[in-house]
Amino acid sequence: MCTQTRIAISALIDGEDPGIPADQARAHLAVCPACQAWQESAEELTRAVRVQPVEVPDLTERVLAAVAADPTIGPARDDAAHGRRQVLRLALAVSAVAQLIVGLPMLFAGSGESLHVSREMASFDVAIAVGYLFAAWRPARAAALVPIAVALSVCLLVTSTLDVANNGVLVAHEIGHLLAVFQAGLLWALGRAGTPPNRAPAAGGPVRTAA
Repeated sequence: MCTQTRIAISALIDGEDPGIPADQARAHLAVCPACQAWQESAEELTRAVRVQPVEVPDLTERVLAAVAADPTIGPARDDAAHGRRQVLRLALAVSAVAQLIVGLPMLFAGSGESLHVSREMASFDVAIAVGYLFAAWRPARAAALVPIAVALSVCLLVTSTLDVANNGVLVAHEIGHLLAVFQAGLLWALGRAGTPPNRAPAAGGPVRTAA
């Protein structure tokens, strides 16, 4: 009976069929000190074999190096995004300055009724150019100007098409309105580019937000 009981104990420890009824094994263990001692030693041996220390390699440096080298994440991605934002800001600023150069002289051009109309249109152009310059300076505000820029470009395209079709206006005279479409595209792209991510502050230091 001791042999059968010990085989049953070993099978139970391994999660296998004990081969005899469990009640029969427990009844023998209750009256056999030798099998009780054998069960304790078997359980200790099983724990010692199954629970072994495992050395886990430190992959921190390799993971950080892989992140830094991946162009889609980490510093490389941030640098590429920053470069795109800078190009968009510069292009928007240049277009706004060009609009100012054209619009400012028109504030004082013409005479009579044409002077009034010219000044109104020039004031509108100057105001739009100033808004675009502000967006180039503070790209986080670019998205707020996108609806205005899109509405302006659509209206200019529609009215220019109607004037060319019905009033015989030369297409060359309306080419300048493409600047509004170009500026709307720049604002939209700059708004989607967003702003640089906040750097993690030092312990106890202030949190800096991007402009």
